[in-house]
Amino acid sequence: MTSMRKIHNYRGFSTESDNSIFKLENNFGAHHYTRINLVIRRAEGCWLTDDKGNKYLDCLAAYSAANPGHHHPTITNALINALTGNYASVISNVVFTDPLGIFLSECASFAPQLGPRFGAHGNKVLAKNGGVESVETSIKAMRYYGFKQKGIEDGKQEIIVFDRNFHGRTLSVVSFSSNKKYREGFGPLTPGFVSVPFGDLDAVEKAVTPNTCGILVEPLQGEGGMIIPPRGFLKGLRALADEKDLFLVCDEIQVGLGRAGKRFCFEHESIVPDGLILGKALSGGLVPLSVFMTNAEIMDMIFSKGSDGSTFGGYPLACVAGIAALKVFQEEKLDEQSAQKGARLKKRIEDIGKRSPYVKEVRGLGLFIGIEVKDNNAMEFCRKLMKEGVVVNDSHGHTIRISPPLVINDEEMDFMVERLERVLVP
Repeated sequence: MTSMRKIHNYRGFSTESDNSIFKLENNFGAHHYTRINLVIRRAEGCWLTDDKGNKYLDCLAAYSAANPGHHHPTITNALINALTGNYASVISNVVFTDPLGIFLSECASFAPQLGPRFGAHGNKVLAKNGGVESVETSIKAMRYYGFKQKGIEDGKQEIIVFDRNFHGRTLSVVSFSSNKKYREGFGPLTPGFVSVPFGDLDAVEKAVTPNTCGILVEPLQGEGGMIIPPRGFLKGLRALADEKDLFLVCDEIQVGLGRAGKRFCFEHESIVPDGLILGKALSGGLVPLSVFMTNAEIMDMIFSKGSDGSTFGGYPLACVAGIAALKVFQEEKLDEQSAQKGARLKKRIEDIGKRSPYVKEVRGLGLFIGIEVKDNNAMEFCRKLMKEGVVVNDSHGHTIRISPPLVINDEEMDFMVERLERVLVP
């Protein structure tokens, strides 16, 4: 039946009514998201369009996946060429493909030398699909590092993580989430994780034991409430990791690739981690693509033939998207755009916050801005903003998340600020 649905270019993929789509998802899909009753039919640049032609400014960018804007022409055309040129299909990993080799090279050189304490061997990259797959890969890497490099008994390795973290929803990852809803009923949970308060260096140091092998950190917490750690926190983690021989991994799936105003969020404290996780915007938001990256010597020590694998991880179409997205990032200087626009936008939102009876605090880096409200009712304001033509979401119930595509222009920012003022300043 699905294949018989009519296609209509103006309305997007199908002519199904919005109510029909709501029923289809309700009847045939898992109820795992709180949704707003809006069906998006088309997406271009910073704008989303419904079936009536109404446009909404996307101030969420799919949690940073659409950093270069929806359907960026460079990335879109690269994918079209791959599909029509017959070099997009998944190919067995028993042979090589040129998109994968070129993507790995481009990605490895895109980051600074990771784990410099291990030597200037260059970086190596392991490509996967959704971001959480690369988080899982980093966990394997940290545990193997503890086993092989530190001599920790296999099964005893411990990784330090942080309260209010969000790294995905696979079983191992939700095992160290501080959100009860993510964990409850899914036990037995995966052991080997110790969670401490985000930003508390003393707590991290106290949590280190002879079995500690690594630290997994978001340099800036998104789902946790748009939280920026105290200045010096990342430097302190780097120093502790060096002193105790711990493998430090930064999860930059949401806050990397320009989102926080720099190529990588860890650059705000001038540190370099041992391992790096990227995803979401790595493909321009068009196909799933993520990577775990580390020093070449460490990657070779951890992963040998048969110790890891993925059918679609690093498949040609995804790699073509990744190559194009990295090109767009560099040519359009998306990190610089984010820093400049974010500074201006944050100042304007702070002005609204000073005049609003609802706003508790405005915080953020680059185009990653949170508006914390006083009564833990951020979603109420998100729904009001939707009616005003602005798509946002809440973070941890108390914060309105502002993270538009990095290509947002001044006119679009004016539109956003006007709507924020309407909703937040009665």
